[in-house]
Amino acid sequence: MIRPIVDSATPKMEKAIEHLQGELNSLRTGRASAALVDGIMVEYFDAMQPLKAIASISTPDARTIAITPWDKGAMTAIEKAIRETQSLGLTPSNDGQVIRFSIPPLTEERRREIVKSLGSKIEDCRISLRNVRQDTLREVKRLEKDKQVTQDDAKFAEAELNKKIDQFHKRIEEIEAAKTAEIMAI
Repeated sequence: MIRPIVDSATPKMEKAIEHLQGELNSLRTGRASAALVDGIMVEYFDAMQPLKAIASISTPDARTIAITPWDKGAMTAIEKAIRETQSLGLTPSNDGQVIRFSIPPLTEERRREIVKSLGSKIEDCRISLRNVRQDTLREVKRLEKDKQVTQDDAKFAEAELNKKIDQFHKRIEEIEAAKTAEIMAI
């Protein structure tokens, strides 16, 4: 009876980790990545469109991102959206076919700022895990109060849930260490 409740928390914890990894992919690390521009919204035909819906995005080398619009008329709108994206701070150029921009190497100060923002994203993920834990424990306590599970079952569920939370915290620490090393590498 108690095992399904504890096990139901796992997918929620996995989603928190997946969200964290998605957030970390959008962090600029000095290396070109299509994820840097994936989330950019472009005003095209009087509607906001995701960049990846109106163009193909590639990284021909470690420092360059190339965007090839499917409709050449979208070039100016794409360039404008890239310029207006505050977190990138990049200036695109085009040759009439492809929009390119280079990712400049990061300064030490900028790297430290990125690591600081990494820390806030990591903390947000930890908060999500704590919220999942609290919700699950609340459900267990409710079942215990309604006499649907014993006190021993409730203690067992709490212990199992804590083990799972610890495993996810270790994964977060590994992700954080890897991303910090990637950001700080020159």
